[in-house]
Amino acid sequence: MFIFDAHLDLSMNALEWNRDLRWTVEEIRASEAGMTDKPDRGRGTVSFDALRKGNVGLCVATQIARYVKKSSSLPGWHSPEQAWSQTQGQLAWYKAMEEAGEMVQITNKQQLESHLKDWNDPATQSPIGYILSLEGADSIVTIDHLERSFKQGLRAIGPAHYGPGTYAHGTDSVGGIGQKGKALLKKIEELNLILDATHLCDQSFWETMKVYDGPVWASHNNCRKFVNHNRQYADEQILELIERKAVIGIALDAWMMVPNWVRGASTPQSMGVTLTQMIDNIDHICQMAGNSFHVGIGTDLDGAFGTEQCPSDLDTIADLQKVPAMLQAKGYNISDIENIMSKNFLDFLRSVW
Repeated sequence: MFIFDAHLDLSMNALEWNRDLRWTVEEIRASEAGMTDKPDRGRGTVSFDALRKGNVGLCVATQIARYVKKSSSLPGWHSPEQAWSQTQGQLAWYKAMEEAGEMVQITNKQQLESHLKDWNDPATQSPIGYILSLEGADSIVTIDHLERSFKQGLRAIGPAHYGPGTYAHGTDSVGGIGQKGKALLKKIEELNLILDATHLCDQSFWETMKVYDGPVWASHNNCRKFVNHNRQYADEQILELIERKAVIGIALDAWMMVPNWVRGASTPQSMGVTLTQMIDNIDHICQMAGNSFHVGIGTDLDGAFGTEQCPSDLDTIADLQKVPAMLQAKGYNISDIENIMSKNFLDFLRSVW
């Protein structure tokens, strides 16, 4: 079944992890044997080969570079200009992959439909389609930089990531959006960019909902019902997004899937983390909506974690093909399953564009 993944940090893996995604997952893992600079070394799950094997023909691919002030303990860049430059390097990698015939950027409805047609043609070796998104807006030095990014193909943006940001407060922080945040939202709406509500802390989320009236989705966000942490959505936030015709992508980071995960100590096996928790999150949103139109897949695979912190029954991203049968066993019909695996996000894009 065709799969749309609403959140993959491909360029971050290429530039910061130094992974050539044209290699197979097995080759990338072998190249990292013995490396200890990052906890997920030798445990990656994503490559172009694995995406093709999993029929993941279209994804939302990120630029990401956090700006951190001197007092912050978070990792990141020490000036907005450095963060901007990092995102430009990431964009250069995407363009290089386009030139190599591996990827194709999708920025409008016509390109979307053309790509889907090509991908489903067995005679065509189509590049993997990507929609460019910015995870955390701290690299947007001025509003003019957002217009520049839009001209470069940016089509979605999340105002915050972890901690307090320039435009909003993100995960594990408390605070609102302020005047800079409101100005950013106004420009996002003016450009018809998609607002990614993922990572907004509760206060920033609700303040954003009060002033923003454009298209919104949540690329990779699970339910607080299962893991009681501010990174997840409470039911009232899910209902707000449903009301706004949003789609929520379910993520596969283990600490977001089961409670009481201890980083560096817990394992997927010891905590019983499998794709079953993904199904539970999907089902919860469907039950709240009363239909299957508001949830999809947003794995965040290899988003600074690998097999040490993802479902134990997933070796590579190709194993997402296990999900349709699991949904069927849960009672979902083929139409519902197609909605969840790709159609909801595709229809969302068709509506916005």
